[in-house]
Amino acid sequence: MVFKRRKPLSTLERVRQGIYPKSGWRRAVEYLAHRLRRLPDSPHKVSLGLACGVFASFSPLFGLHFMAAMLCAWVVRGNLIASAIGTLFGNPITFPAIAYVSLGFGRWIMGDRGTTDFDIVVKAFANAFAGMWQTTKSFFGYGPSAWDRLALFFQDLFLPYLVGGIIPGLIAGTITYYVSRPVVRAYQARRREKLLKRIAKAARQGHATTAAAERLHEAGGG
Repeated sequence: MVFKRRKPLSTLERVRQGIYPKSGWRRAVEYLAHRLRRLPDSPHKVSLGLACGVFASFSPLFGLHFMAAMLCAWVVRGNLIASAIGTLFGNPITFPAIAYVSLGFGRWIMGDRGTTDFDIVVKAFANAFAGMWQTTKSFFGYGPSAWDRLALFFQDLFLPYLVGGIIPGLIAGTITYYVSRPVVRAYQARRREKLLKRIAKAARQGHATTAAAERLHEAGGG
């Protein structure tokens, strides 16, 4: 591949870049703002897409947040690209707080007093993914299935997380919508103003060039 790294990143380097990008968070935020400003859609739809992405970040659908956010944005007619960007609200820095709030709230609703420790949650999801893989292999005769492990995970962790993340996700998504909409509108207005100035300048230059060519033609004709 032409753009393949000469030296692949190690697991530790990938984790470090996920927590703190090589170019810095400021550069990453500026890039995201630049992408949002250039989205060819109304501020309402862009902000709605961002809200869907933030809402999806409160779900336990790890690895599927992009798809969940885009599905949500499609249902409410938000911007799909903005919804994908909005899922970045869920990142290695915010996930511990998101998991604590979603799982804790879900356990409170369901009357469960299980743990909300983030390290235990991470290990439980890792074990669940391993169980899914083992169960898939069992369909082809490679070892026993792990349905019992998955059923326990779904009842003890996944379901409380899913239920508990709905209200905090809606609150965070609503805040995101009302905060981002005027910002997106201002970005787009500023870009539109710059574009109009550029067009006007090009038109003036073109008019001046045409006038000069006409004078040169008249001078040559005389």
